[in-house]
Order: sequence, then structure tokens, then C-alpha cells
Amino acid sequence: MTMIDIMLPYYGDVALMQAAVQSVRSQTDAGWRLTVVDDTAHPEVPGWFESLGDDRIRYFRNERNLGVTGNFNRCLDLAEHELITMLGADDLLLPNYVGTVLAAYRAHPGVGMIQPGVTVIDEHGRPLRTLTDEVKKRLYAPKVSGRLLMSGEELAVSLLRGIWLYFPSIAWRTDAIKAVGFRADLRTTQDVALELELVERGEQMLVDSTVCFQYRRHRESVSSKMALDGDRFTEERAVFLAAAGRMKARGWLRAERAARHHCSSRLHALSLLPTAVLGGQREVAQALTKHAFGTQREKTQRQG
Repeated sequence: MTMIDIMLPYYGDVALMQAAVQSVRSQTDAGWRLTVVDDTAHPEVPGWFESLGDDRIRYFRNERNLGVTGNFNRCLDLAEHELITMLGADDLLLPNYVGTVLAAYRAHPGVGMIQPGVTVIDEHGRPLRTLTDEVKKRLYAPKVSGRLLMSGEELAVSLLRGIWLYFPSIAWRTDAIKAVGFRADLRTTQDVALELELVERGEQMLVDSTVCFQYRRHRESVSSKMALDGDRFTEERAVFLAAAGRMKARGWLRAERAARHHCSSRLHALSLLPTAVLGGQREVAQALTKHAFGTQREKTQRQG
């Protein structure tokens, strides 16, 4: 019987983490095991897990703080079942998540990644519509009713035009994600780098339109904070330009062009520029401008 390891690399708000755990316990399909890897020092957390008395849940507390990437990689080390999900500590599974993912995998055994349907909620659990998510849905995500299998340059182009995936909702084939892991030199684009490398390794992605995951957006996330200090876009730019070189070497010229243009990332930076300017954040504004409009060298490369 195929099982899914739901890994929860934990840091942050205790109440949101507890809600995430309870959403896993509410699954209608029993084919799961939850592993929580605690990278905090909240004193009440170990006792709370002990009070659950649930043998489907494993709880580990790191002896020292590993940081985001280190904790992600420890989660990979602990995964044992055929599939794995890296659940965000503030996200929620709908009761049909495990059943949806396992049914999709049975229909397409061996697929490397499964992206199920996602809705977005705010920090209070209310439905939320943002410009970022509307652009993902309307411009970049493939239009799927049912299931769609994607791979190769088609998938690379789709992702490089605009990263429309929701990383914490994806189910991965465990041996595939373990073979790549998370890069220690990246802070907010580990997921993008991972997804692109798996595509380059020949892994397929199955998109299933069944909504079974709630992705939480709130202003206190690491990626939200980094967006306005410019670091996120500096990192994104480096990842996209490196991908462009690899795509060219592979002969995937449409994917190379998509990587060099990285239009969605540039537009995101441009949308934040007025906030930085009005806030008097000169260095941030310069970083956003550089990312949005590129350097002369990049322009020459694109024209060539």
C-alpha cells in the first residue's frame, strides 16, 4: 500500500502549527504518517504532541537551530514512504488531500511531482484573493479540468514563465526529491531550484485540479519580508540566469528565453517599486529596479 510521509518542518506560530497538525489528523484517507521536526525552543510544544497520544505522528526537536534549509533537508532524511509532502507549518490540508494525492499517484505511478488544487487563505483562515495568486492562476498556470501530465521543455517553459506552483502542497516521489535535496546557498528560491532540477532530470509533474489544500498568505512570512529588502529578487535573478545557461546547453531554446526574461519575477519587483520609493528605501528601490529592468549585459544576451 502506497503511503505518504507528511513532513512538517516547524518554526513560527504555535497555534497555526497546531491547526496544521489537526488538519492532517482530519484526513479521510488513512494512508499517511506525520513527522514534525521542531526547529524552535517553544517550551509547550513537546508536551502538546505528547498529549495527542497519536502513534501516526512522530515528533523530533532539533538539538540546535538548523534554519529553514537545514530543517528541510533533515525532513528529507527522515522520510521513508514512497511519497512525501513538505507541509508548511501555517498551511492546512483539506480532509481530501491524502486521498486525492494517492488516487493521482495510482493513476500515474512513478510520477515525480503532484500539484493538487489549492485555495488561498489569510492569517485568520479567511479566503483571500491577491494579485500574485490571480496572475498565477490566470496567466501562468495551465488550464486543467481533471488531470494533466507535464514534462520536459514544455514544463520548463511553463515554470520559467511564471512559478505557478504552491510548494507546500506538492506531493513528491521520495526518492526523486531526496536525490536532489535543498541547496544551502538559497534562502527563498530552494523550491524553484529543486523543481527545475527535477524537470531537467526527466521527472514528470501531474497537475490535479481537485482542490484539497489551503495555502496561507500573511505579511509576516519570510518571503514577504525579503521581498522588500531586495534579497529575494537578487536570489531569483541568479537562479533564473543560471537556469538559462543550462537550458541553452540542453538545446531547450524556448526554456532558455523564458529563463532570461523571467517576466513574472520582473513584474513582481516592478509592482513593489512604488512602495520602496515612497518609503524612502533607496537601496531596496535600486535592487528592485535592477531586477525589473535588468543590466545592459542581460539585455545584450537576450537580444543575441
